[in-house]
Amino acid sequence: MTERHPFHILLTPQTRALKQFALRLTGDNHRAEDLVQATLLKAWAKRDSFEPNSNLRAWLFTILRNTFYSDLRKSRREVEDIDGIRAAALCEEPRQDHVLSLKELISAIGGLPLKQRKPVVLMGAYGFSQLEAAVACGCTVGTIKSRVSRARTTLCTLLDHKMDASIRAAPDMEPGGGYGGHPES
Repeated sequence: MTERHPFHILLTPQTRALKQFALRLTGDNHRAEDLVQATLLKAWAKRDSFEPNSNLRAWLFTILRNTFYSDLRKSRREVEDIDGIRAAALCEEPRQDHVLSLKELISAIGGLPLKQRKPVVLMGAYGFSQLEAAVACGCTVGTIKSRVSRARTTLCTLLDHKMDASIRAAPDMEPGGGYGGHPES
């Protein structure tokens, strides 16, 4: 028969008191048993740091209490996600897809005729109003509306996307407004 370590003999009588203390902390029999087991494992691993003439029960209760509070702090950060719905929400689309789409858009804008490209860039990239874009392009607001509309249609065709109703009727364009202006519009 193998000889037991003296510390093992000291631990055994303490398990009942540890279990009662753990049960008061957790309020659950299974969690209390797990907590006592974790406490005994930690105590065994650190048995060389225990001072033989000190209070073993107080030392074990401190380990148990600290383990309980550490587990409690960890559990506050954990989220139960049985279906994986929350984990799926944390996913991020690959960034390179957006970069490629932006490059494709810039290339398509570069392929527009200058009369359409300039108002689209002024209004889309620089935030010009229709009036400001008209002044910068030397034409009327109606001409700007027409050029931007044609440019959007061309971009949608170039990018092989179906034109969305929201793009056709942009909020800055007045419905039913005339597109008068220069004949080259």
